[in-house]
Amino acid sequence: MLSKDIGIDLGTANVLIHLKGEGVVLNEPSVVALDKKTRKVLAVGEEARLMVGRTPGNIVAVRPMKDGVIADFDITEAMLTYFIDKLKVRTMFSRPRILICCPTNITDVEQKAIREAAEKAGGRIVYLEEEPKVAAIGAGMNIFEPSGNMVIDIGGGTTDVAVLSMGDVVTSESIKVAGDMFDMSILQYVKKEYKLLIGERTAEDIKITIGTVYPHSRDEVMDIRGRDNVTGLPRTVQITSQEVQESLHESIMTIVQSAKNVLEKTPPELAGDIIDRGIMLTGGGALLHGLEGLLTEELRVPVFVAENPLDCVAIGTGILLDNIDSIKRRR
Repeated sequence: MLSKDIGIDLGTANVLIHLKGEGVVLNEPSVVALDKKTRKVLAVGEEARLMVGRTPGNIVAVRPMKDGVIADFDITEAMLTYFIDKLKVRTMFSRPRILICCPTNITDVEQKAIREAAEKAGGRIVYLEEEPKVAAIGAGMNIFEPSGNMVIDIGGGTTDVAVLSMGDVVTSESIKVAGDMFDMSILQYVKKEYKLLIGERTAEDIKITIGTVYPHSRDEVMDIRGRDNVTGLPRTVQITSQEVQESLHESIMTIVQSAKNVLEKTPPELAGDIIDRGIMLTGGGALLHGLEGLLTEELRVPVFVAENPLDCVAIGTGILLDNIDSIKRRR
């Protein structure tokens, strides 16, 4: 049996794998649980995520990807090997071709690290593609014709903003403000305003459950539990959607500014196409309440959320895998 080609969205928060002919077959958190003393991998993915903030002293749950690039090579390799083995795409005689995504502005060294990790995890040939390009394809945009398409891909570690035409990136910007930064902003706000320490998972729950970025568009309240910074005892407080909006304001405006920078560098003809077609929002951050409306207002261009924003990059790798031989020729 021949091995199948696979596409990997190697995200800071999640790893999604697209198996050629079968679609997205794996979606797990980019988390690895390790024994601190022996560095032995104890759990990977969802099982490891459940351990975050709840492990004994000798077990540590780590995220080997940071800001869209590899922070710990060995752990990333172990994580990829685990996921690829789980899919049983390797045989004794053949190994899969892998197409893997990376942010637009990473260095040659960082690209080499991603390629090497995928090769060591079992890839026969590894292709790298820029994330916003793959996300745009996965969102159903036809980027191969001579017209302007703009995508804002908000992941866990990075936000990639790009204008694409003729199958390539015309102008782009990648910033380290995305889902993780949103969680940290909420966490810091609660610590400052309520003197309450909460974990990253609680901050993420707040963002998803009552969070918004558009003023006065959501009016909900949520009880949150944490440790009092003064007494050290457990305490419960209430937080409102308006407070979450305040805590996220600075991060969101950084993304708005990045989108404005890209639009300013876009050739006039392509900018005209973008006004007609609008801007596509992809990635988990696209699901943030009120973001579509805020960006439309700030950029004065229609902004739309992709049909499956979380899966766009993985779906895009699948489409590119079907044309992998033409990618090969191009390289």
